[in-house]
Amino acid sequence: MENRCLGDYQIIKQIGQGTLGRVYLAEHRFMKRQFVIKVLPQELAEDRGFVQRFEQEVSALSTLDHPNIVKIHNVSFAEGVYFLVLDCVVDELGETTNLTKFIQTHQFPIKEKELLTLLGQIASALDYAHQKKVAGDPVVHRCLKPNNILVSKGSDGPLLKVSDFGLSRIIGVGKVLTHTFQAVAEAMELSANDSTQLSTLHSSFLQNFFFLAPEQKLMEAPEKVGIKTDIYAFGVLAYYLMFQSYPEGFFPLPSHQGLGYKADWDRLITQCLQKNPKDRPDNLTQLLQEVEKGTPKQETGVTELAAASKMQVKVPEMAKVAMEAPELKPIIHTSQIDRPDLDSDPAASFEVDSTVKVYHPEEHKVANVQPLMTDMVIVEGGTFWRGSNDGNRDEQPRHQIHLTSFAIDVHPVTNEQFVRFLEAMGGEKDCNHNDIIKLKESRIKRSSGKVTIESGYAKHPVAGVTWYGAVAYAKWVGKRLPTEAEWEIAAKGGIDDALYPTGDDTEKNQANFFSSDTTTVKSYSPNGNEIYDMAGNVYEWCHDWYGYNYYETSNQEPENPNGPLQGEYRVLRGGCWKSLKEDLRCSRRHRNNPRTANSTYGFRCVADVQ
Repeated sequence: MENRCLGDYQIIKQIGQGTLGRVYLAEHRFMKRQFVIKVLPQELAEDRGFVQRFEQEVSALSTLDHPNIVKIHNVSFAEGVYFLVLDCVVDELGETTNLTKFIQTHQFPIKEKELLTLLGQIASALDYAHQKKVAGDPVVHRCLKPNNILVSKGSDGPLLKVSDFGLSRIIGVGKVLTHTFQAVAEAMELSANDSTQLSTLHSSFLQNFFFLAPEQKLMEAPEKVGIKTDIYAFGVLAYYLMFQSYPEGFFPLPSHQGLGYKADWDRLITQCLQKNPKDRPDNLTQLLQEVEKGTPKQETGVTELAAASKMQVKVPEMAKVAMEAPELKPIIHTSQIDRPDLDSDPAASFEVDSTVKVYHPEEHKVANVQPLMTDMVIVEGGTFWRGSNDGNRDEQPRHQIHLTSFAIDVHPVTNEQFVRFLEAMGGEKDCNHNDIIKLKESRIKRSSGKVTIESGYAKHPVAGVTWYGAVAYAKWVGKRLPTEAEWEIAAKGGIDDALYPTGDDTEKNQANFFSSDTTTVKSYSPNGNEIYDMAGNVYEWCHDWYGYNYYETSNQEPENPNGPLQGEYRVLRGGCWKSLKEDLRCSRRHRNNPRTANSTYGFRCVADVQ
């Protein structure tokens, strides 16, 4: 469906697929603003019951207005399918991130203060929705799980937004489960030889299953699947955030996991995960406040066993006796019993051949690698012109923008600087398993676990770096990538009408282009801002997503433009060592997939200025 229109929306790319339909990034053809389009399964359009529920209830869902709920902007029917137009929620890097991805890249365990903040946002959204009415009934999510919770950047940390509110009711619980099983079957058939994809599929399926309340798994009547279903899912979510696992069977309560939490998390888990919906609490925000004020149980005693029995967890016979007559059965704590130290394998000493030296692998200590910082210059903020009415179509129209002051590296990051980063990382992958650099496209080599630079290339700009690698390096040194606007203004050297960083023209003695290789940084004269190599040598990654028509929107939003909210490609600027002169123009825009790397892609960093 990419690059085609659906009503008034131009589809850019698919960004997800779930049991409730495919999800696309799209741009309104006239407003030039990006949205997320959720296309519901096509066969639902032929279901009269669905069409009736959809028309009656989705308008009420669109009235939900809460900072932690994804806003529905429009509901439409085109080309035989129903689709919803939603807020485009992205993180600080412009990526679509759900709570599952956020937790996987987060330091574990989560600090208790942050855990309370995250759960507080979800509780607030659920309590708000449960007070609203659709067709006389409270608004219930019925499909709450980390994949349906999006993460964006808030003023005080991560901002969570719950999506897909009420869609399970409109589509029908039975159809939701049917679509789940269909998606699993299709993916299993297509992914039989792809272990990574199967692992992802398995994780997604487990989410769908473990977050279902007991009454949902029993396929009870819709009127019995009310707000208490969301309360159960909230309890599972809280447990998942603490342990990155799901509560099933005989599971340990938080107070026994050594997390060092002070709140009474056992109370939240035991109350939310009651099998009988009537035994679950009504208000999550109030429950969280009580949990935060409470104190966790540190010892296994009668109270905890009673809570366990209320949750219908099997209790050993001796424990039942203790509950029935606690005064006759004193409780003995394992911490009071001294256990002897036993050899786990007493026969091991007899299995060693004394004539052969036993191999013990050498212990490698991770060195505290410090970055080699680059000098920076400050570009004063103000009002500037960017773009070109004489350039390519994506450079038009030329328009004014307003930028705050920023500092920028005087030259691109070099091989000797990037090698230190690779030593600190210990490999060429980031925490999301994205390539940082492709060594075959660079002058950096790895042999026997050590990274080295080809002779004579230490001070050449690093090449072969992906956009993800550039972002990771910038974070390591406490900086960031420049926006496309910042890069262009810095390249112009203080001259609004500058065609090239070197002025109205550029020659071979002013920049490294149409040549056979990179050159040492600062080999040519700087521009008017005392910045080197803004033209030629290597293309430089920018922060922004690339949008072909973005300048039309930027013309309307000139304050510190950061590019489209999402896209398929990231912006590259400046030309490279094998470019033609035309590619070196200040306003010339390039782009590529952020995972792409070749021998012409490098970067430099910027920092905010107060």
